[in-house]
Amino acid sequence: MNLQPLREERRKWLTWKNIAPLQEAIAALPDPIVTQVHLGDAVGVELDPAFEAEYGAQIEQTARQLMPWRKGPFRIGNLFIDSEWQSQIKYNLLEPHFNLRDKVVGDIGCNNGYYLFRMLSHAPAKLIGFDPSAHYYSQFQFLNHFLQTDITYEMLGVEHMADYEERFDTLFCLGVLYHRPDPIGTLKSLYRGLNPGGELILDTFMIDGDDAVCLTPRDRYSKIGNIYFIPTVTALTHWCLRAGFAHVEVLEIRKTDAKEQRRTEWIASQSLEDFLDPNDPNKTIEGYPAPKRVYIKASVSS
Repeated sequence: MNLQPLREERRKWLTWKNIAPLQEAIAALPDPIVTQVHLGDAVGVELDPAFEAEYGAQIEQTARQLMPWRKGPFRIGNLFIDSEWQSQIKYNLLEPHFNLRDKVVGDIGCNNGYYLFRMLSHAPAKLIGFDPSAHYYSQFQFLNHFLQTDITYEMLGVEHMADYEERFDTLFCLGVLYHRPDPIGTLKSLYRGLNPGGELILDTFMIDGDDAVCLTPRDRYSKIGNIYFIPTVTALTHWCLRAGFAHVEVLEIRKTDAKEQRRTEWIASQSLEDFLDPNDPNKTIEGYPAPKRVYIKASVSS
């Protein structure tokens, strides 16, 4: 399948009435005078003081037009974008478990590119992000206007891996699997996107238990409608093996807490504290087990 017609069709999404003003605001940003780039917990840049004095208000206005900011945090000069998710917690947890030097790396469901920006410090051969959201792509454009990277951002999804022009040495798929109604099919797509000897780093919601079973929410889970299957670690391992992976390693199991996900002025909406039972934080508002994630590395045979 030739993906170019689909790319061209999705570029039209940038002209939607809710996205076009964002694109216009980004296009109107002045060429930045960057004095230093930071790729640590708060990704961002330091700006020339005179430049910031002249354009700081415009930069902040554009950033606020781009709300809500789910992943981050970011700092553009003196402007701190305090995202809902403290994404450095997840990244720092995973970083000891991968080696990206000189590798072709993809991030499926990359949101605004926070993890991709962090990965630049590992000197990969190529970084490609995938997310069909025109809003998140616009956030990436805003950030990359200042960071000036050569990251490729595709408004495509996991279902396009088999037809994509590149094969990857490492794929990241973080917080995506539970949004897919066919988890094994999704894992097969990821498997097809990897080179021999390649690795998938994935996290997903999980439930406790030794049996190969999963929770299937009746309607919503943690107030989220598009959550389909929440497996035990055993079930997730079986899914990966059935998709073709040769080996599955559990890297970490972590319960989501208010240090990692919380309401800030940069989302202006509900967050984790609103999704849990006010009388029992070990349960969601619907009565299911509270969000817990498993982080795995699934390998392709050489």
